[in-house]
Amino acid sequence: MIKNIFFIFVIIFLGSSLPAQAQKEYGLKFSSLINDNLSLENAIRIGLENNSDFLTARQEIAIAEQKVNEAKFLFLPQLALQGTATWYDLDYPMVLSDAVANRFLPGQVISDKRDQFFGVGVTATQYLYSGGRIRNTLKIARAHLKQTQSRYESVKNATVLDIKKSFYNLLFAQHYDQLLQALLEKAHRWNSRSSADIWTQIRQQSLLAQLEAQRHEASRQMTQAKLALLASLNKELNANFSIEGDFSAVQGEWNLPQLYLRAMELRPELKSALYALELDNISIDLALSKRYPDIILNASYEQLGADTLEDTNKQISLAMRFPLPYNFSAQIAQKKAEQKKSALRRAQIEDTIRMQVAGSFEEMRFWQEEALARQQTYQQLTSLLQKAEKTASKSGTAPLEALLSYAQVAQSYLDAIRQTLLAKAQLEWSVGQDL
Repeated sequence: MIKNIFFIFVIIFLGSSLPAQAQKEYGLKFSSLINDNLSLENAIRIGLENNSDFLTARQEIAIAEQKVNEAKFLFLPQLALQGTATWYDLDYPMVLSDAVANRFLPGQVISDKRDQFFGVGVTATQYLYSGGRIRNTLKIARAHLKQTQSRYESVKNATVLDIKKSFYNLLFAQHYDQLLQALLEKAHRWNSRSSADIWTQIRQQSLLAQLEAQRHEASRQMTQAKLALLASLNKELNANFSIEGDFSAVQGEWNLPQLYLRAMELRPELKSALYALELDNISIDLALSKRYPDIILNASYEQLGADTLEDTNKQISLAMRFPLPYNFSAQIAQKKAEQKKSALRRAQIEDTIRMQVAGSFEEMRFWQEEALARQQTYQQLTSLLQKAEKTASKSGTAPLEALLSYAQVAQSYLDAIRQTLLAKAQLEWSVGQDL
């Protein structure tokens, strides 16, 4: 019989000490970028799945979901299965500690000098009424989950904006570098046919050197833009890749009041502030619930004895517990102050979002108009340059001076295109949605 008791005790001990199943790893690993031609969508996908802040926010959602499940378990009976084996030498009866279920051990007079005691049993405790504390605990867990999801969206939007900016800057650098390379080849071709005097040749070489310096600077800017994009994608700095995308001025009409409404509905920062206010409201209800008693139902069943487990103990208890907290009024005042603080923060976030939307909208409208004006000048000069290349003489310094002026106008136009793309990305971030 002693062997059976010992076997039961070992099973209970091992069952309680088994390690929890390992959590699933959500992060995805990607190989190095080798000769990849990335679109903006692919760059955003890779950047998100390699961004540590984004992956951390996703794990926080998983943690918050488990806290919601944990809060749901509070509605179920709390079960405990326990087995004890005690050897003792007592001159007077005693009660064991909570760790061994408050077991009562009789003294020598009652137990006839027996020195061992065994028991197994199950206990169930159910809260019949808790003043709303368990229900509010679940509400807090759910509101915290929503707040965590909003933070996740906020991190996602910020990461996407950073990738878009790096991507558009690299597109601009690529187009500008290609333009200067073509102009430099044209300049060398024209200059090779020149038969001017020595003073004109000096001036020509000086203009050619200026154009080459601009080409070298453009190449340096493209290298820096590549490094910035790799940093945004969190990839190896020696990765070899290229990008492709539509590099043209953004054209579109948006209504500012509608953008305000979209931002108030979609911006995760405002949602997070609203959930924080909801958490404060629930916290006040949770603090007020301490005025109400707990009604607890407890039941247990045990098999016990000194040599065998033939003796049985069964009980059902109904208890009422009145909490008497000394800091009740202080907690209520604290929670109400936190509620007002959250309300003020929400109002401040609303004002900030309106300013961000208005600023991005005005920036977008300015660069749309500016890009159209610079495009017109660029197209006129391109037409004139093509005409001059076919008909005009290539001698003297005028052709190289014209190429330098054309390069300046082209850079201005390409920069206007970049600014419209950046302004659109900023406006999309301000609204919280792609337009």
